[in-house]
Amino acid sequence: MKFGDFFRKWDLNSIKLNIKFAELEFSPTEDDQTAAWDMYVELITRITTQPLAQNEGDEATALESVYSIFGITREILKNKGKKAENFTKIAIIVLNQVIRPFTAKWHRKKLEGAFENSTECSIFRNELSDLQTKLTRYTKLLAELAMVEDLTEIMGDNL
Repeated sequence: MKFGDFFRKWDLNSIKLNIKFAELEFSPTEDDQTAAWDMYVELITRITTQPLAQNEGDEATALESVYSIFGITREILKNKGKKAENFTKIAIIVLNQVIRPFTAKWHRKKLEGAFENSTECSIFRNELSDLQTKLTRYTKLLAELAMVEDLTEIMGDNL
């Protein structure tokens, strides 16, 4: 399987891959599997994939939970990086193309007081829901990479 096929399999079509990278063979190592498992556990157990009802939680905490994925990913990469080259390539792309645009936008808006405005909070929650859909797909990809049962199906109907 090629990297491009792997991303398409999990409906991560919005991710931009250069042709050379998309055509590279994808053959995960045991370290890729371990790194994928570590990230899978983080994503499946936080707001990145779990619904946030309109009358629950708060936007600032949700934003910080999403942002924390950067630090968590960096730690996994430091621990496994060179030995988990396939995972590294996937994780960096998801951080920079999926998560970063969301956190960059909403960190600025938070500093401007957006979370004091109910309309902005509603927009945030809608965009968070869109991000959750993408990150749930990423989580499914990680489950396959880690060679574990995908538990996203028992989470509910947040897709």
